[in-house]
Amino acid sequence: MNLARNCAVLAVILAAAATAGRGRADTAPYPTMAPLTQYMTADRAAEIDLARTAGPPGLSRDATILVLTPHGYDVAAKGTNGFTCLVERSWSGPIDNPEFWNPKVRGPICYNPAASSTVLKYSLFRTSQALAGIARTEILARAKAAVASGELPLPRLGAMAYMLSKEQYLGDALKAGGPHLMFFASKADKSNGGASWGANVKGSPVLIDPTDLVSPEPVTVFFVPVRRWSDGSKP
Repeated sequence: MNLARNCAVLAVILAAAATAGRGRADTAPYPTMAPLTQYMTADRAAEIDLARTAGPPGLSRDATILVLTPHGYDVAAKGTNGFTCLVERSWSGPIDNPEFWNPKVRGPICYNPAASSTVLKYSLFRTSQALAGIARTEILARAKAAVASGELPLPRLGAMAYMLSKEQYLGDALKAGGPHLMFFASKADKSNGGASWGANVKGSPVLIDPTDLVSPEPVTVFFVPVRRWSDGSKP
């Protein structure tokens, strides 16, 4: 798969996410949270290994690794380079996605230092609410309140993340999607729908996440597809 093909795959992903919430909630494939055990990984070492696949080996081997437990994410390995790698679950995705509660979703991601101190907090907040049994509509309301209070901060300048794991499972239709980088900017800084980044322009590898319109967090996400998975293989 070449870079143009990767762009096309991610464009489909984003388009699907943008329209995901338009169906009736009661007809969604995952209307409520599944039993907690379905979101857990029985083998802690396997989750650590999966988290590391999100980034290039030279980066992820020195990153802090978080693993999901019934009480939230725990530090499984303390890193030295400021990066944080973990495997996110479905509730970290678009708030109106019918697969918001899909227990099969596994999204290995490595946040750089700037994102680890800001954007990562969004995922940890969502996780704490989900594990507490909070309904999706209430998670949305609580996230908005957390943004208003400053508990969920703006992304720091230069915040970005790697999603390069060929083992990622982003949804029943999307499967692994494609390897990509994510760049985070403040919603307040978004210019003309991402025009300042050249996002979504024909021939541009930069794509903007349309789910920003419904996301409660104060962030705009730009995607850049890349040619290889973290193990060096091509999609």
